[in-house]
Parts: sequence; C-alpha cells; structure tokens
Amino acid sequence: MSVALKSWSVNEGPKHLIMVVWVAVNVFLFWRSFMLYFSGSQYYYLHQMLGLGLCISRASASVLNLNCSLVLLPMCRLLLSFLRGSQRVTSRRVRRLLDKSKTFHVACGVTICVFSVVHVCAHLVNMVSFSVRYSEDFPALNVAQYRGQDPRVLIISTVPGVTGVLLVLVLFLMFTASSYSIRVSNYEIFWYTHNLFIVFYIILMVHVVGGALKYQSNVEAHPPGCMHSNLSSGSRTNHRAAGEKGEELLGGPQMVCQEEARFQPHFPQTWLWVSAPLCLYCAERLYRFIRSSAAPVTIVSVVSHPCDVIELRMLKRGFKPRPGQYILLNCPSVSSFENHPFTLTTCPTGTNETFGIHLRVLGDWTSSFSLLLLQQSNSSEILPMMQQRRYPTVHVDGPFGSPSEEVFNYEVSVCVAGGIGVTPFACVLQALFDDWRQYKLRRMYFIWVCRDLQSFYWFADLLCALHERLWRDNRPDYLNVQLYLSNTQGLQSIGEERYRFLSSRLRIGRPKWSLLFQEIGRANQIKRVGVFCCGPKGISKALHTLCNSNTHSGTAFEYNKESFS
Repeated sequence: MSVALKSWSVNEGPKHLIMVVWVAVNVFLFWRSFMLYFSGSQYYYLHQMLGLGLCISRASASVLNLNCSLVLLPMCRLLLSFLRGSQRVTSRRVRRLLDKSKTFHVACGVTICVFSVVHVCAHLVNMVSFSVRYSEDFPALNVAQYRGQDPRVLIISTVPGVTGVLLVLVLFLMFTASSYSIRVSNYEIFWYTHNLFIVFYIILMVHVVGGALKYQSNVEAHPPGCMHSNLSSGSRTNHRAAGEKGEELLGGPQMVCQEEARFQPHFPQTWLWVSAPLCLYCAERLYRFIRSSAAPVTIVSVVSHPCDVIELRMLKRGFKPRPGQYILLNCPSVSSFENHPFTLTTCPTGTNETFGIHLRVLGDWTSSFSLLLLQQSNSSEILPMMQQRRYPTVHVDGPFGSPSEEVFNYEVSVCVAGGIGVTPFACVLQALFDDWRQYKLRRMYFIWVCRDLQSFYWFADLLCALHERLWRDNRPDYLNVQLYLSNTQGLQSIGEERYRFLSSRLRIGRPKWSLLFQEIGRANQIKRVGVFCCGPKGISKALHTLCNSNTHSGTAFEYNKESFS
C-alpha cells in the first residue's frame, strides 16, 4: 500500500497541490470582493440599490481577472521550453509539472466560462435593480435615466452592456470550438476561433472603462446613512431607515451629514491583472513569428509510407532540437495562419544536419499539404539536393519541450505508443542508435500497438538497426521491443527476412497491461520507472491507473503523457 501511495504522490501529488492552491486563491478573491461590496462603507448606497447582485458581480469579476491573466501563461511555449532546458530547473517533479500546462490552461478557461455566466446573470439582475430602484437622492449612482426604464435599453445603450454582449459571443465561439470533437474533425475551426483571444482582450479592456458602478469618495464627511437637512420629507423617511442600517454598520449613533455624498467610478483594475501576461504572450508570439520567417527551411526529401503517412526531411540553419521535442509547421500555400504540431522523428547530428517528421494524412490541412508535397512526383522518390524539385514553402516554429525528453533521465523507461503516436519515441530510438552510452537510461521497454500490420514498417529499419547495434555492443537486454497488432482478423505476420527480429516480437491482440506491469516490476525492483505514453485515451487511462495503483515489487512507476499545447 505504501508503494501505491508513493506512486500516487509522485504522479498526482504536485498537480493536485497546485490545483488546491489555485482553487484557494480563487475562493479567497471571491470572498474578499463579496464582503467588500457587501459591508464596505464606500459601497453602502450602491449596495442599498443593487443588493446581492452587486456583491456577486464584483466577486465573480475578481475571479475572472485572475484567470484571464493566468490562462495565457501555459501557452507561452518558449518560456516553458526554456524552463525545461534550464540548468536551474533540476527537479524532475518541476519539469513534470510543466507538462501539465495544457491541463491548467483548460482549467482556467473553464473557470472563465463558468464565472462569466455568473457575472452576466448578476449584472442582468443589476440592470433590473437600476431601473426599479432609481435613486432620486443620489442621481450620480443611477445608470437608468428614469425609474422604470427598460433594462434591455440599459444593456444596449451603455459601454459595459454592449461590450459585455460582445465578450459573451466571443467566449461562446472559443469555448464551443474547443470541444474534442471539433478539434479532431475540423482543427481549422478551433485554430481560428481560439485566436479570437486578441479580440476578447481588446473588448475586455474597453469593458472595464464604462464606470457604471460607483463608490462613495467622501465617507468621512458623509457617513453612510447620515441625516441631511436638504432631504425632502418623503426621502427623509427612506433615508432614516437607511440611517438605522448605517448606524449598525458604523457601530455608533446616527450622524448629520456635513456635505452631499459624492460618487465616482473605480479606476479600471483589469488591465493591471492581464497586461503583463498579455504582453509576455504577444511578445513571444511576435518573436516566434520573426524567428520562423527569417530562417528559411529547405525540404530535402519526401517519402510516402503505408497507411497514409508521409515522412518529411528538412534542413534549417542553426536549428538544434533535442530528442523528444516537437515543432509547429506552417505552410502558407495551405493556410497563412495555421500552425500544426508535429513531433520530431529525426534530429540533426554531427554528420547529418537534417531533421524529420512523420505526418498522418487526416483532416483538411494534412490532406492539402500532402497533395502539394506529392504532386507530379513519385510518392517514394528521394531526390539529391542538386536535383531537388520545388516543394511548397514551409515555416518551422520551435523546437518546444515535451514529456518525451525525460525518457533519458530514468534508468528504466517504458515507452508505449499507439499507431502514429510512435513519433515521439522514434527520435529517442534514433538518439540511442547514435550513442546510447551517453545517457542515464540503461533499459528501455518499447511497446507499440497498431491496427494495421503495415504501420510497423514506418520504423522497422530503425528498430532492427538499433537491435543489431546493441547486440554488437553486448547489450541485448538494453531494448525490449513488443509489437501488438490489435486487428485480429486473418493470419498476419512480418514475413521479410531482414525484419526477422520484429516478426519474433509481434503479438496478435491487445496488451495485458496489468501482467506487463507485473513483469516489468519484478525485473526492476526498488527502482523508479518512467512510463511514457502517446496514443489513444483508452491506453493512456489504463496506464495512468496502473502507475498510481501498482503495489508490486516496490517499483514506483512515474506516468508521463505526451500532449501538445
């Protein structure tokens, strides 16, 4: 049980600690703002007019300010990559926390949507209150021009009302287009709507300068609820009732006003929250755009593989990625603004400066891009540089860090791939082939699950070459390869003689993860084993559960999931 608790604390502890702190800060800001507007003397008359709608609208606004500032930070890819590669960040737990940046981004986004609904509902109540509780004693507090004015007119005739409607529309588009089904079926919709964040923040800056809610600026000269000699007899009665509440608020006898109450709008605070993260993110985006556009990228070769997979080899001056990292690829001939993430399957070395990716043709963007790459050429043709035909212009942004970089930092690593999810580990295998001795890694379990037998040919030559290299170096136990063909219909096998090693490692059916973990645990007792996954949610969930609940052999499994932000 202690081993399972230790595994859970390693895998989930830091993440949950950060989330608890984040939730606590949100609760604190909500409660502090709520109580300030509920019992603050400078908001006494405004609270008398609007009631709880004022408190809830301002409390939710405080939560929105915090999350609108935090939501951008997890998307600062250069900053995260710098922290991951920095010598100062030596803790593996801290680096693994950086891999949860997308989860934190989603949590902040959902919080923004939820509290936006709360904020809007509270302000709708406020608009009704402005109309029904029109104040003749304090005209400066009124948003309505007269008692009983249509609240809908107030919404469309005020700056906060109009900008609020626009913010809701933009947020609705961004939120709905972020659903998993839309991202998978039509990534372009997700990309374009998500970049409406610029419009969102511009409108947000305008939204907070409306000055609809005002506070009393002369509380000392005009204590809340004090009696004033210039009040009309009807108003005096209402004011006396308010004075009794003011007496309770101030804890003393009712006082006579020295002057009329003066009100003024708040200085906008939202820009204080969001300006620094927004400037940081925009500066990073600008720098990345200049960097990706300035350095030309040369496509060296294009190879068509089975199952609609294309291998793209490129050359870029000064490009120095690490194994496990990914890039963002842009092709202006397909779309000038869209950038799609691809894991590097080959990194530059001392003898070969090219780098490569494998992309699967799935969706509008990859279909259009593949047609540009393969048109009027042999689909398996690799041309020398001097005879190279004209390929479409591409821009490469990156490289950016990913969990797969940590494979080398364990003595034992388990790499699980599902289909095209093998790409993060292809670069790792290539790095081991070049020089496996330079890394801390001493044993690697490579498990690859595919539906189609032909998919294994994508990296069959690399796997066989690495196996032969390890045999020559007298380390045949360094790499444990297990291939699973999930499609059980018909008798299938890898028949080529040169792939005999892979044929002996091929199994029909799906892996029995529990038995597999028991086997790995017995072979690596009292060790920390890094588990890396890039594949379908079903595989990821099963591995995640086993890593947290393993109780065998005293082995602690640390779970790492590949996820592009």
